[in-house]
This record gives sequence, structure tokens and C-alpha cells, in this order.
Amino acid sequence: MRWYWRPHVRNKYEDFNEYQRQATRTATFEQVIDAMPEEKVRECLKLAYVSLGLAGEAGEVAEKVKKLIRDHKGILTPEYAAEINKEQGDVTWYGANISRLLGTMFSDVPAINIAKLAMRAARNAIHGSGDNR
Repeated sequence: MRWYWRPHVRNKYEDFNEYQRQATRTATFEQVIDAMPEEKVRECLKLAYVSLGLAGEAGEVAEKVKKLIRDHKGILTPEYAAEINKEQGDVTWYGANISRLLGTMFSDVPAINIAKLAMRAARNAIHGSGDNR
């Protein structure tokens, strides 16, 4: 059944405070974090910080590409490519620090990725979703 907006039907979550109360019922992260040993919280916080930085910088790459389409009509100049590459450099910085925090050499990451993709290709599972497809 296709969902569509029906203005004559009252949405029980029009009141976002009610939604927040309902959503809180499934929010177990606080208890999980509170039960963690202090040193593990600090380790996870470092990893969370660089992961959020990576997500932010990846968003900046995406934003530059969106503006390439919207503002530059898809015309990629060397100057604009350099702007995108600056953001890719920031993505790489965060990736390198994630690897360090995981105890992985950053130079091993491309080989790990190619091995994962080769296994997927061998199983004809390049398309689809899920980490272990």
C-alpha cells in the first residue's frame, strides 16, 4: 500500500514531544555507554571523533560534487577538481587516523578493500547490500 499524506487524519506524532517519548523507549545507547569501563569509553570517544570527522569531510566532498552539477553545469575544471581533492585530502586524514586507532597500517586498507571486492566478485555479489554479501 502506498503511503500518502492525508490531512484529514490526525498524525499521532504531530506532537514531537510524544515522538521523543516513544523514541526514548528504544534508545539503549546510554545504558551501554554507562556500563563501559572508563578507558573503553575514552577509546571509543577517540574513534567516534575521527569517524564523525570522516563523515563530515565526506559530506563536503559530496557537497562539492552537488555544486559541480548545480552551479557549474557539470563542467569540471582543473581548479574545481583541485577543490574537491582538498576535501578528499581531509577524508584521507581522518581515514589514516581511524586506521591508527584500530591498530591497522593505513597502507593495508586498500589491499583489504580489494580482497573484499574480489571475494564479492567471485560470488557475483558486487551488487546488493550488506557488509558480508
